[in-house]
Parts: sequence; C-alpha cells; structure tokens
Amino acid sequence: MWEALSEPFRYKKSKAVISLEKTIPTKREKQKAKDWQSTIRRIGKYLSHHKGRLSLVLLMVLLSSGLTLLGPYLIGRAIDHYLAGPGGTPWVLFLAGLATVYVLSSLIGWLQSIWMITISQETVYRMRVELFGHLHRLPIPFFAKRQRGELMSRMTNDMDNVSSTLNSSAIQVFSSVLILIGTVTVMLFLSPLLTLLTFLIVPAMVVGMKWITRRTGVLFKERQRNLGELNGYIEETLSGQRIVKAFSQENRVIGEFRQRNDQIRLSGFWAQTISGFVPKLMNGLNNISFAIIAGVGGILAIRGAITVGVIVVFVEYARQFTRPLNDLANQWNTLLSAIAGAERVFEILDEEEEDKDESTAITLEAIQGEVEFSHVSFSYNKSEQTLKDISFKAQAGETIAIIGPTGAGKTSLIQLLSRFYEADGGQITIDGHDITSIKRESLRSHMAFVLQDSFLFEGTIRENIRYGKLDATDEQVEEAARLANAHSFIVRLPGGYDKILQGDGSGISQGQKQLLAIARAILADPAILVLDEATSSIDTVTEIKIQEGLQRLMEGRTSFVIAHRLNTIRRADRILVLKDGSLLEAGSHDELVAKGNLYSELYYGHGQLL
Repeated sequence: MWEALSEPFRYKKSKAVISLEKTIPTKREKQKAKDWQSTIRRIGKYLSHHKGRLSLVLLMVLLSSGLTLLGPYLIGRAIDHYLAGPGGTPWVLFLAGLATVYVLSSLIGWLQSIWMITISQETVYRMRVELFGHLHRLPIPFFAKRQRGELMSRMTNDMDNVSSTLNSSAIQVFSSVLILIGTVTVMLFLSPLLTLLTFLIVPAMVVGMKWITRRTGVLFKERQRNLGELNGYIEETLSGQRIVKAFSQENRVIGEFRQRNDQIRLSGFWAQTISGFVPKLMNGLNNISFAIIAGVGGILAIRGAITVGVIVVFVEYARQFTRPLNDLANQWNTLLSAIAGAERVFEILDEEEEDKDESTAITLEAIQGEVEFSHVSFSYNKSEQTLKDISFKAQAGETIAIIGPTGAGKTSLIQLLSRFYEADGGQITIDGHDITSIKRESLRSHMAFVLQDSFLFEGTIRENIRYGKLDATDEQVEEAARLANAHSFIVRLPGGYDKILQGDGSGISQGQKQLLAIARAILADPAILVLDEATSSIDTVTEIKIQEGLQRLMEGRTSFVIAHRLNTIRRADRILVLKDGSLLEAGSHDELVAKGNLYSELYYGHGQLL
C-alpha cells in the first residue's frame, strides 16, 4: 500500500519533492527552514503596523494564561479545605472564585479573538493590495512564464492560509508558550520530584515531533505547489473549452485533471496522515505521565509529604504541561501550510518590477512620432536571436507595414518599441530620445494598440471604450465610436452603450470587438499606433468597416501595421520585409514589386501576399 501511494512522489525525487524514507535532514530541508524564518520575519513587518492592538492582544493572552493557571490551583485548595473539615475560609468562596476565574477567562478569550481577527484581516488586506499592485508593475516576460491560474492561487488560496493562521494559530502558539512556562514554574514550586518525573516524557515528545515535522513541512509545501498547478490547469482548460470540444479532447483533459488532482490527494493524504500521529503520540505520552504522577504522588501523600489537593493540582498542571505541547504540535501543521503559502506570495513580491530602474528617466509631455531603430538585436533566450541588426527610420505621421513569414520577428519588433521587452543591443529612439531614457508609463501613454484578439473587460461598452481615456465624456466616447464605425451596431444592442459585456466581450462578434478596440484607440488619441493583425480573422464586409475606422485612426499618426492582406499593406508609406529575424528589404509597394525579391515573390505567388 505504501509503495503504491507514494509512487508519484518517488517519481519526482529528482525535483526534491519528498523523500519519506530518509531520517536525516537534507541540505535542501535546512535551507527551507532558513526560508521559513525569513518568511516569519517578513510577516512580522506587516504585523508591526498594528503594534497598539497587537500589544492589547498579547496582554489579553497574558491575562488569559494567568487565569488558566489559577483555576487548577483553586480546585486543589478547595479539595484540601474540604478534607480538612469545617472552619477557615468558607468553601463557597472557593467555588465563587473558581467561577469568576473561568468567566473572566472566557470573556478575555473572546476579546483577544475579536482583536486578532481584526489584525489578521487588515494584515492580509495589506498583503493582497501590495501583491495585486506589484503584479501590475511586473514586466510582460514574467507573465509569459506563469500560468494565470497559478498566480490566482497565490492571491487566493495562499493568502487564505496566512489569514486563517493569523486568526487563530499565531495567538494559540503564544498562549501555549506562556502556559507552558507558567505551568513548569508552579509545578517546580509544588513538587520538584513530580516535576522531574513529568519531564521524562519530554525527550520522547521532542524526538517524535522532530521526526514528524521534518516530513510534513515538505509535504505541505508540495501540496500548495500542486494546488497552484491544478488551478492553472483548470483556468486554462475552461478558457479553451471551444478548442477542447472541437478536437474531442474531453477525455484527455479529464484524465490529466485526475492526474493533477491525484497529486494533491497524495500530498495531502501523507501530510495529514503523518501529522495525525502528533495527537496520538501526545495522548499516549500523557497517559503514561498521569500514571506515573498518580502512583508516585499517592505514595508521597501517604507519607505526608504532600496533600491530596496537591496531587489533584499537579495532575491538572501535568495535563496543562502536555496540552500546550499538544496544541503546539497540532498548530504546527497549520503554521507550516501558512508559511508555505506566504513563501509563495513573497516569491512574487520579490520579482523585480518593470519600472524599478526609472529614477533618472524622463517624461515626454508630447511627441511628434519619429521612430528610429539602429542596429537593434534581440532574443527571448540566449541560444537563438529573434531580431538581428534591425535598422530603419519612420518619419512622424508615416504608416509602416511589417510583413514576413511566421516567426520572422514582426511582433517582437513592436514589443521592443513599447518596451514590453528590452533590446539586447542597438538603440531605439522616439523624436531623438532613447526609449530606455523615457519612463515606460510616459512612453506607452503616447501609444495605442489594436490587436488581433482585442481584449474587453467585464463592464459596459461605454466603460470599455473609455478605457482609452478615463476622463472622457459620454459625448467623446460616442464620437470615437462613430469614427470607428461602431456606433451603428452599438445602438442596436439591448442597452446600447450601457450594455454589460461579460468576460472578454462574450456576446458580441469578433468584428464588433475589433471596432470597439479601434474606438478605444481613437479616444486615446495616440501619437504612435500599433496594429497587429487587426483584420486577419474578419469577414470582408466587416473588414471594410474596420478599414474605414482604421484609416480615420491612422490619420496624422505614426502607425506600425502588421498584416497579411494586400489591401492593408499597399496603402503603407513604407513596407518592411522580415525573414528569420533580419530586415531583408524596405520600400513602398511599387518599389518592392519592381525589385523582384522576396516581397515580389510573395505578392505574385499568393496574390493576397502572405
């Protein structure tokens, strides 16, 4: 059974997922422990924003722990008083004192719980805001290497783990430590001999806990990683449902989902199973401790060394001595899971932001739109160059068409211009300014994009168009829609401009989405326009409308057009022909046809060009 269940983990040993057979910590595990300490310190920095309330919570914990220690002592005194017979302090006062202690303890516990929930929620709120803001300041290459679902898992599941731990586990650990220290102090005062006997179980507890936590820490971290991967896979398959069904791949994706789900089941099974040994171990050791205390305490009571009340108090304190250890052991699993989640959150926060190096960058209030590439080279990975020694100049207001086979580097060239990626060599300038000396926000504020797959946000059509200029009036939004040839179809929709679009604009056609994207770009009024396959998947009638909108949009602006259709390209002032990352030729349509090179071959060979 063990072999069957642990087989997936054995398969991943090369990735340091788990090694259940080993009993000696590896270097990787020790490194993880250092990471956990760093993570705890970073969480402490967030908690430091609530020093006042946190101090009150700690005070409440201190009072609650003191009352917890006082209760058993009063019980022992009451028993001794009762056995001593009438006289002295009325027995009812002991009962009243005991009731007062437990009522106050409950009230204080409720207050500390409310305050700690407030602190934890505000702390996680701050972490979520920081993480979400940081995600929007990360460069595009970061998102190219990450699944959206996996990032969402860090924002939700991992944050929830941190929140639940701060709500209860953190205070529980602190309270357990205080009770443990107080209990040991009182036990030593009552009977050093019985205290020593109680301590006999501590080495067994330490060894057992060390054996268990060394394994559960790796497992809980693996479970969080698997959960993030599963979320990413779910998000990917749900987004691609049309493709899944079109190619009848339902059974395959269900099978892959089961495989990923099985990994979570296994890591969760072993984490919970091994951590489940903790209470069993503690209970067994507790029972042994109680038996020793009862036996030795009885002998001491018969000899008159201690009273019966002391034995009762000591048994209760012995339980309180092991209960904090038991609580610490149980809460340790939650802490491990939360720390693993916090580590994943901090991994994202530690990613370098896109505009981190812009302290000396300039802001351009207005630009003419003159763009020059000078000996620019670029590669996504160092093994193969995507763009090689690209040089050309676009005058302000010119339309530059970029063509070439798939993989020629057309989109890469545009991504360098917008600084989504940075060039490896050479220089790109706008109006004579090196773009690396311009703040990215300033640079992109003078650019607008109309892409093949125009993304629309959930919200009204008016809000999606206004995304190009947030302070635009309703009249300006509608005028932009008219120029883009979008007004006529918008007013026919139920609700018109106030029609609410679902995620990614579902409910309207691809052509209508393109018209809205053009309206959004018109409203932005950019100096530089980028059209990336804006009409590649549109029918002829819709393309005519889009072309009319694009012509209005391109008037007086420097435009870069990536397209395959001839009627889009031949209107360009200049055409750049790329192949294998190199600029083979440049010129107008008539000039390139006359040269008889690659452009001419593509034109005469395909009619519609590419």
